[in-house]
Amino acid sequence: MKKFLSAALLGVCAWFSACGASNVRFHNEASDTTRINEILIETEAKKFKDAGDRTAFIAQKFIGTPYVAGTLEGSPELVTINLDELDCTTFVDMVLAMSYTVGEGRTSWRDFVYNLERMRYRGGEANGYGSRLHYICDWVVDNIHRGNIEDATRLFPRTNYVTRTIDFMSSNRDKYPALADSSEFEKIKNVEIGYRSHRFPYIKTIDLAGKETKAALRDGDALALVTNMKNLDVTHLGFVIKVNGEPYLLHASSTDGKVELSQRPLADYMKRNRSLIGVRVIRLRE
Repeated sequence: MKKFLSAALLGVCAWFSACGASNVRFHNEASDTTRINEILIETEAKKFKDAGDRTAFIAQKFIGTPYVAGTLEGSPELVTINLDELDCTTFVDMVLAMSYTVGEGRTSWRDFVYNLERMRYRGGEANGYGSRLHYICDWVVDNIHRGNIEDATRLFPRTNYVTRTIDFMSSNRDKYPALADSSEFEKIKNVEIGYRSHRFPYIKTIDLAGKETKAALRDGDALALVTNMKNLDVTHLGFVIKVNGEPYLLHASSTDGKVELSQRPLADYMKRNRSLIGVRVIRLRE
């Protein structure tokens, strides 16, 4: 363990030596770095033995944070950090990076930034817009490969599979200003080639109401909500929070404009969203 932490620390030092703050775009550097340190230190002091409980604790720190889309967009592509405005993706990836950092026994904002880049970009390195893991299927595959997460969906009592050809971004190029750049467009096209007839597991909405599935879900599980769209896999993200044993969705809601716990249990929330067919369950590895 000590050798691992020493290697990790050397990685952070090397990263900051090569990139430093020039690779990072803060919304408010002073307040963001201070708050990150506070959350990491407070979480570490709790000595959570379970990564899920640790993740759930951090996620709830952001309840009430305003929902704002598109905070990652900007030129050039940098590791963007904005704790004051979140969408469903930035909420989930920043919470997971914080939890991962504490799991390594580290409590500095620099360590968090290092891990955020490792989780947000292909191969752990920001190298232009096309290097960001835009599709959840791509994010899952890349982060599993590097040992950051596991797809726990297969562990559930009722698991199904769906096959999709993922090419929503290239098919809707006009929705993504960065894709006006032909080189970035080709990078996205090349990523999509790897996700033709992509097969992945999910838990059907109807099965989320089952006692076994409810019991198998854990506080702090990251949920990827699977869409019925033909060329996309996931349209929303959040975390499981259990209330008296009943799973609820903690998420950055565009409808209500803030990070909140769903008013209805997860199973009911999913039933009321007809564009969603089920969920994938993602857990941090330690």
